[in-house]
Amino acid sequence: MAKRKRSEKIGLPPGSLVHVGEVKKHLPRITVIDYDKDNIEEKEVHEVEECFPFKDKPSVTWITVDGIHDADVIRRIGKHFGFHPLLLEDIMNTEQRPKMEDFGDHIFLVLKRLKYSAGEMKTEQISLIIGHNFVITFQEEEEDIFSNIRERIRKAKGKARGLGSDYLAYYLIDSLVDSYFLVLEKIGENVEELEAELIAEPSTNTIQKINDLKRQLLISRKMVWPIREVVYGLERSESPLIKKTTLIYLRDIYDHTIQIIDNIEVFREMTSGMVDLYLSTMSNRMNEIMKVLTMIGTIFIPLTFITSLYGMNFEFMPELQWKHGYFLVISLMVGITVGMIFYFRKKQWM
Repeated sequence: MAKRKRSEKIGLPPGSLVHVGEVKKHLPRITVIDYDKDNIEEKEVHEVEECFPFKDKPSVTWITVDGIHDADVIRRIGKHFGFHPLLLEDIMNTEQRPKMEDFGDHIFLVLKRLKYSAGEMKTEQISLIIGHNFVITFQEEEEDIFSNIRERIRKAKGKARGLGSDYLAYYLIDSLVDSYFLVLEKIGENVEELEAELIAEPSTNTIQKINDLKRQLLISRKMVWPIREVVYGLERSESPLIKKTTLIYLRDIYDHTIQIIDNIEVFREMTSGMVDLYLSTMSNRMNEIMKVLTMIGTIFIPLTFITSLYGMNFEFMPELQWKHGYFLVISLMVGITVGMIFYFRKKQWM
């Protein structure tokens, strides 16, 4: 997949809208859900301007933009809602670190979604803008990752329909944080499988699997650790956009992030120990092989001496003309071999 790099922005003035990330060809998909306690309106818009009338409605509006590669769409939304150019620039840059910025009449959040697919860890940037009566989400992929929240809003389940945009934002953040537990659950299964493989029969591919797992945990830590700061910033924010009734829910997310970070650190310690265990196991296997080869070599030393002794080309040697000499030597060699094996077993060397 082709990817536009940060280097393409070098030399451009601040606020220049350049997409940094995987190149997309499809048009952005924009959906709108407007609701209050009693009513709900949901539709997919084909022109950006169709979602503008929802800005000043007293109900709560959730606008979703799937696809951040079209600078014109991002620019028009930003112009109508009064967003700063640097905020729009950050939306289109998928290499942003999770963060929170308070612009007074709206709060900007950058979050990361973790996906575990086919043994690979992937990330997706999710940007949220929280206003007085609206929430706008921007995501890279055309995938409804918040379908469960949409369904609950449609069916008026939970508290979302009766509360404001700050609670909707909490709902979205909580859904992302909960998805991390699913990723960690898969990583935990991989850790257990690797441990069993290390003990049973490690191979040259095992160390590669360990390195891949360490890289996945590093990515997870890099994405999750700043989200703790984001949630803490929201919880401690004095913005009127975040109501006191929502703070207790944000504290719950904060607790979840701490738990996730603790799990990641435990897995990192375990994978670090796996490298030592792998090296120790391979060393023990090598020692066992050398032990067997040494015993075989030790058994053959006296046998080699006897054969080399009788291999000397002297005319007069004892038993050389004796008809039972060959069988005597063979019996002697067999006796020496059996005796040494018995001795090794007695000493528990084999």
